[in-house]
Amino acid sequence: MSDTIETFRADARRWLEANVPSEPAPFDGPDGRAFALAWQKRQFDGGWAGLAWPKEMGGRGLSVLEQIVWYEEYARAGAPSTLNSLFVALNHAGPTLMACGTEAQKAFHLPRILGGESVWCQGFSEPGSGSDLASIKTRGRVEGDHLVIDGQKIWTSYADTADWQELLIRTDPEAKTSGALTWIICPMDAEGITVRPIKTMAGPYKYCEVFYDSVRVPLSNVVGGLNNGWATAMSTLAFERGTASLGLIIALTLQIAEMLKDCPASRQAMRQRLAVLSAEGAAIQASAYRVALSDANVPDASASLVRLAFAELGKKVQAAAIDLYGVASARVLGVHGLGHDYLDAFSETIAGGTAEIQRNIIGERVLGLPKGPR
Repeated sequence: MSDTIETFRADARRWLEANVPSEPAPFDGPDGRAFALAWQKRQFDGGWAGLAWPKEMGGRGLSVLEQIVWYEEYARAGAPSTLNSLFVALNHAGPTLMACGTEAQKAFHLPRILGGESVWCQGFSEPGSGSDLASIKTRGRVEGDHLVIDGQKIWTSYADTADWQELLIRTDPEAKTSGALTWIICPMDAEGITVRPIKTMAGPYKYCEVFYDSVRVPLSNVVGGLNNGWATAMSTLAFERGTASLGLIIALTLQIAEMLKDCPASRQAMRQRLAVLSAEGAAIQASAYRVALSDANVPDASASLVRLAFAELGKKVQAAAIDLYGVASARVLGVHGLGHDYLDAFSETIAGGTAEIQRNIIGERVLGLPKGPR
């Protein structure tokens, strides 16, 4: 590794040692929002936000390799989980706007995302239309220079505290998938929006139902073009399945290493189990690095390999952690314990497309197998 990268790593490590919050992050509600925004602003003010974002987009314009080094040091420092109320803004909305947004959209939203000023949520899934985005029913009709939106979304993370939503709606009821949908920036304070938080089995109120009753959104908020939302949404999901989880993958492999250190030599079966998980984690991390370091502006279908493997590994690691430390141990109990992490890990095999959807994508688009029945 070059001296430049080593210097960058040392600088990142020093800054994190001096700035990582000592208190645990709240999981939900206004307190969770305030914590996430304050931490993001601290990173931005310190020059550690948007490392690989282009300079013209408000970032530092550094290499993806330096971004990876930051993720490694971030995880080693025990910094707050990136799976918080800013995850959508930083990993979905921001990259999608950079790839598909207008200059006005990028100029307004990107600085606010990086600077810790706005929270985004994702309005894709609906009752009866989870991973099958082609079947969504939330509709928008053009009235003058606005879209008027009616319908319902569900499993919308942090919608109760979000400022903006990346919203996918049906704008042409007659068209097929590729021409039926539109991706639009929806202000969450618009008249006609009702949000109902949902308590997860892990405890926090992380997800929400969102209802739209004649919600008016300017056509200037459309991203990627009217009735071209399928292509825009595929860009969003490509980022979610590819590079968005990179920091989480690194943190997971470090957790496995810590568990191996804690496991006594007398528990040979457990040590063997952890060794297998360590090997799986190393392979997934290497695959994630390959996707991140590729020349593509938007990750290709192979990102689903990373997404599927990471989600499945997360469940196995958290289950092993409970078996290692004991279900009644202090490390497992409580809202910040490993018991919460175990229950929350199940959502990862649903978010961004279920495990079954990921397998279909891998089979059809990566391996070239025949398409399954539709």
